[in-house]
Amino acid sequence: MNTNITLNPNKVVQYLGKAPEEIRKADIIHFIKENGIKMVNFMYPADDNRLKTLNFVVNSEEYLDSILTYGERVDGSSLFPFIEAGNSDLYVIPRFSTAFVDPFAEIPTLSMLCSFFNNEGKPLPSSPEQSLRRALELFKKETGMEFYAMGELEYYVISDDIGLFGATDQKGYHESAPFAKFNEFRTECMYLIAQTGGQIKYGHNEVGNFTLNNKIFEQNEIEFLPVNALEAADSLMLAKWIIRTLAVKKGYDVTFAPKITEGKAGSGLHIHFKLMKEGHNMMTENGRLSDNARRAIVGILEYADAITAMGNKVPTSYFRLVPHQEAPTSICWGDRNRSVLVRVPLGWTGDNDMCSQANPLETPSDTRPEKQTVELRSADGSADVYQLIAAMVTAARKGFEDADALKRADELYVSVNIHNDANKEKLNSLKSLPTNCSESAAALDAARNVFEEHGVFPPQLIDGIIKKLKSYNDKNLRAELSGNRQEMLNLVNKYWHCG
Repeated sequence: MNTNITLNPNKVVQYLGKAPEEIRKADIIHFIKENGIKMVNFMYPADDNRLKTLNFVVNSEEYLDSILTYGERVDGSSLFPFIEAGNSDLYVIPRFSTAFVDPFAEIPTLSMLCSFFNNEGKPLPSSPEQSLRRALELFKKETGMEFYAMGELEYYVISDDIGLFGATDQKGYHESAPFAKFNEFRTECMYLIAQTGGQIKYGHNEVGNFTLNNKIFEQNEIEFLPVNALEAADSLMLAKWIIRTLAVKKGYDVTFAPKITEGKAGSGLHIHFKLMKEGHNMMTENGRLSDNARRAIVGILEYADAITAMGNKVPTSYFRLVPHQEAPTSICWGDRNRSVLVRVPLGWTGDNDMCSQANPLETPSDTRPEKQTVELRSADGSADVYQLIAAMVTAARKGFEDADALKRADELYVSVNIHNDANKEKLNSLKSLPTNCSESAAALDAARNVFEEHGVFPPQLIDGIIKKLKSYNDKNLRAELSGNRQEMLNLVNKYWHCG
């Protein structure tokens, strides 16, 4: 049996001996019968970017076959604001490739993510998942490549301060116990996320670390491996559900909010991507960043202001996007440079074999891993991850249509910190990211034809995003809250559990 299956923490994959994409309805029924599963859960994201759940009792094989085949009706108007109550019935149909055993359920339960279908039995065009599917299909059709993605999921854990081994304020990066208090919580989250099918790269403590009002605030990060972009979005949705649910069981609070308090590191949701063709990473060529990668970068930069409408959905998102706090403000890119919007992280392109140098008994390897990715650093936990990645895919595709893309790549490149005095002239020449929800809405409205092209984003979905962003009326919010710490904290608390 393939070791990628035998070592897979997902119990369904391991038992069936099949890769997730090979799982069929008969496999699901077989697993349920042979493993004492008593209940089935359908899970699906709604407009608030949280997973919703519909429970079924397994009372007969006939009924089980029916719900797996035909799904169930749900009230779409209670899930999405763009669906009218007068014609709101939708179907939710389970995707068998997403099946996992619920790690929290006392009654043995099998859960699956679902797709939305309209009253004609067709995929719901305005479902964010369908936008991502269409974006991916179009990208592959026009470029011949597949778009892979992964997320860096940052969050804070909050609990009572026990007064021992206090962490150093804002110096928590990769901290170990006992100065880090929630390492075991994070590793347990990682293991449970892996059981749901999430492909995890690693986890660690992040910079944010402080105490306030006898509470410990500790920032953590779980980073994923690059996979098909739809699978990447699914994994992020399930990961947030796992982290929050386990936190409740342990009596912790958890927040993915972009801003947590004044002067402390906020949490982002950085999205990496790579372009794949016939199993090979197309991001590098002869040890350097490829022209394919540069074209994709330029496309994303050209529409970066509109992409914030999908990736930064609450007013506090824009209190994180300020200079000098490792969050981007100017639309540019660079290598290993955390002040830019799109970063090319350190790759494994050198000629030296590090393993044999660290371990003299090892034979030097003459191959290099194809690990190179590129990172968009603007988004945060308020994002609709399906919309966000769909927008990235769409923008990247436009980069391939731009005859001047490689020239633009040179113009938008920054070699060192953009805020250095030496870069003042360069900084002044660059466009800036939106500074509030109102500006994001305007940027999306100005570029909506790009995202609506080929039906990737339906007009009613774009209308809904713009309407929601405008409803915050936050154009002057930063000036209004300047110097008013209490009102700032009230705003942070209002969006504490966004996304």
